[in-house]
Amino acid sequence: MSLGAHLIELRKRLFISAIAIVVGAVGGWILTDLFVWDAIQEPVHRVAEATGKQAEIVFPTIGSAFDLRLQIAFTIGIVLSSPVWLYQIFAFLVPGLNTRERKFTLAFFASAIPLFLLGCAAGWFVLPNIVKVMTSFVPDTSPAWLTAKEYVDFVLKLVLAIGVAFVVPVFIVLLNYAGIFSAAAILKAWRVAILVIILFTAIATPSADVVSMFLLAIPMILLYFVAWFLSFLHDRRVAKRNAAEFGAAV
Repeated sequence: MSLGAHLIELRKRLFISAIAIVVGAVGGWILTDLFVWDAIQEPVHRVAEATGKQAEIVFPTIGSAFDLRLQIAFTIGIVLSSPVWLYQIFAFLVPGLNTRERKFTLAFFASAIPLFLLGCAAGWFVLPNIVKVMTSFVPDTSPAWLTAKEYVDFVLKLVLAIGVAFVVPVFIVLLNYAGIFSAAAILKAWRVAILVIILFTAIATPSADVVSMFLLAIPMILLYFVAWFLSFLHDRRVAKRNAAEFGAAV
């Protein structure tokens, strides 16, 4: 394909992804009113019930409630439409791959979807504990008024960041199959990988709660070593195939 054809193809894939996100956002707008908003503010209510403190989410401006609902709906749209836009990435890459590579790439993106959703679920799982720790610094004599936008920004960024982080091992394996990274190189970098994961989880969970940080770090570290193991199996299979081919040639 020419450069112009690639750009047209990219535009098509981006347009389909955008439509899917918009449709998902419409569903997100409806779901926000049904149960999502109640679920988002539940950790704050738990803090109020457990500690007896006044803890509420407040809307300081007249338009903040509407802006916030749009933001939540758009984020839900990204999550709900993830199978579509992940497939569009795959479809854009397919023309440059042979039949065998297409099968592997499809398998990788099929793995990326549940891993992304699993990561979002993991972020949601640790959220109540993080809110509890952060609000514990509020003096007992003072109420905890949480600005709606800042609180929701924190929740959504946490969930999406962990979702994306859970997909990274899939791309590590993909790069191995593409011949960019070897299993040996992946294993050699395990110390750096663990350090990066710990730093990432420390940033994604900005609290003094070490438990929440490790609840996120442990599955990410395990996924990294799963990626290494799959890469190791692939490299060994390639080495055997090359040995057989070169041996037969000799």
